[in-house]
This record gives sequence, structure tokens and C-alpha cells, in this order.
Amino acid sequence: MSVHVRFTQNGERRYDVRLRDPSGRGYTRTFRTRREAEAFERKELVDQARGAWLDPRRAETTLKEIAGHWLESNPAKRPNTLAKDESALRVQILPAIGDRELGSLSPADIQRCVNAWSKQLSPRSVRRIYGTLRAVLNHAVLEDYIARSPARGINLPEVQPVERPEVTADQLHRIADALGEDYQAMVYLGAVLGLRWGECAGLRVGRIDCERSTVTIAEQLTRGIGGRSVVGPPKSNAGRRTLAAPSELMALVEEHMQRRDITWEDVSAFLFVGPDGDHLDYANWLHRIWYPARKKADLDWLQFHDLRCANATGLVLEGVDIKTAQARLGHTDPRLTLGIYAQATTEADRQAAERLGKRFLGDSGRGLTE
Repeated sequence: MSVHVRFTQNGERRYDVRLRDPSGRGYTRTFRTRREAEAFERKELVDQARGAWLDPRRAETTLKEIAGHWLESNPAKRPNTLAKDESALRVQILPAIGDRELGSLSPADIQRCVNAWSKQLSPRSVRRIYGTLRAVLNHAVLEDYIARSPARGINLPEVQPVERPEVTADQLHRIADALGEDYQAMVYLGAVLGLRWGECAGLRVGRIDCERSTVTIAEQLTRGIGGRSVVGPPKSNAGRRTLAAPSELMALVEEHMQRRDITWEDVSAFLFVGPDGDHLDYANWLHRIWYPARKKADLDWLQFHDLRCANATGLVLEGVDIKTAQARLGHTDPRLTLGIYAQATTEADRQAAERLGKRFLGDSGRGLTE
């Protein structure tokens, strides 16, 4: 029997469980009742026999400690993902439960955190923060700090789809004119090729093939920890792609290069730069360039990402097959191409109505009363 009784200075009875771990190192746990002590002893011996034993002392590690280990555990993580995870931990997660021991956390604790965040943040932000917390706790399970993650069975706020206005050709030209010569080509790269802002900002001259009329996306500009702009790989392997470009767009790119006085020999030069000649900074560009331009164009609702959405919708409306659309947009899953970007437009709805009218009513104009 490994349960030993002793008395405290106040005369209170305590039960110490003295055991050895699989490596032979001794450890002790103390309980107020013999029943608790014997239950702990039985569980420890059974877990050791099944090969499922975890050192109970590791469960005393705080969430803050394991979060630091987790942040450093994946050197391949993209800078902007690392920045988002670090921010979620620093701003929301650690202030709430960072000092709690891993073994003391329960699903109820995690649910309370989610409920509190839901009162302050959007459902999408809450889900992003919860995803970071769940990943940290899963890492704790993987590293044998705890046997089971408390991030289970959690009710999350529902994310409602956001309907964005359609971007017309006229609006596209208006925002391009308002941006001016230095950045108007970005608008057409976003709409015609479906590039993200970071892909446009990270585009170098050497990635453009004027003879084949192609644009290769091999890197992008993104935000790292502290909001610093860094050049990194595309969002995914599918994001690394080479896109055929229409001659009209290639002509716009060449005109842009001539105005900047750069040539095809300047392969490492960024196509778009800030006033200092260095690569763009998203926050600075957004407030200094984009917001004033869209106000001038009377398009205060327009986001740069709307151009990419317009591209995806245009691909579908023009009858481009979903596999090609998926490849051009750099999506890993075709359902993302249709479900998020390919919005039904007024034009498509009208065309559908006309086709169904001709199919069931013909050209005679007969109604149901005839």
C-alpha cells in the first residue's frame, strides 16, 4: 500500500500517496480523505500498466508556459499566422486564463471564455481566438502535459455570411482613376487576375513574363508580429500559381513600369512601392492611398478584397469551369471557390429568369389561365 497517513501541525489528517513513475523516480500526492488517495493510487497504477500514464506534475504547468512552447514549435508557420496567434494569446487568451494550471482547466472554463469574448467581438474573431486556444491545448495533449483537452464540446457563435455589393466595370474604372497612376494597375490585377492585396504588393518584375503574357505568384507581402510588413510565401501551396494574363492587362503593367522607369532587367524590383521606394506597408497604404481614393470615387464601401470576389464571380458567369477557377484563385478546395466568392449577381438572376420563362412559357407569352 502506497497510501500513508500523517497529521498536520493543526492536527488535521492527510493522506500521502507515494509512487514511482515508469522511470523509477518517486513522486507524492496529498489528499484530505483516504478514499481520494486510494482512488488516485488505483488510477496511477492502472495508467502505468496500460502505458497511458502521464506525470501529474506536468499538469501543473500554466497555460502561459505551454503557449510559449507552442508558438515556437512550428518554424514553418507563416508570419501573418504567427502574428495573429501571438496577438490572440497576448490580448485575449492569456489575460483570461494564462495563469491557470493546465490540469485545472475544464470545458466549462473554456466556454466561459468564449461567452465573454462573444460579448465584445465578432463571431469570426471569437472563432479565430478559440482556434488558437484549442491548438495550444492540443499541443499540451500531444506533449503529454494533460491526457485530454478541455477545449471540447464548446458552443461557438455562428458566423453569418456577409453579402457584399457587386463591383461593376464602371466602379472598377472609377476607383482606378481615383488611385492615380502609381497604383491603378493594382486594381486591375485584383479584378482581372483575382490577386489578393498582399500578392499584388509582393509582385516583382521577374515574376512577369511579357512574352508568354503570364504572371507568377510565388510570394506575397504580409504582416508579421508587431505589424511589420514581411515578404513570405503564398497563403498555401495552391496559392503558388502562374496565371495567363490578357494583353490589355500586360499593356497596363508595361505602362506602369515605364512611368516608374524600371525595365524587365530589374527582376527583383517590386512592381508597386511606397513613396520611399521600399515595399508597401498595408496599414499605411490603406489609410494614405485606398481610403482617400474610394472617397473620391464615391465608393466608401469598397474593399480591395471585393475585387477578388468580383473576379471569382466573373469566372463563374463567363462559364469558366470550376477546376480552372479554383486554380486561378489559388484555392485548395473548390467548395471555397463557389461557397465564398461566387456570389449570385443581379445579372445572372435575370438571365436565369429569362431562360426559365422561355423554357416553360415559350415565345407565345401564354399565362397559366389559358
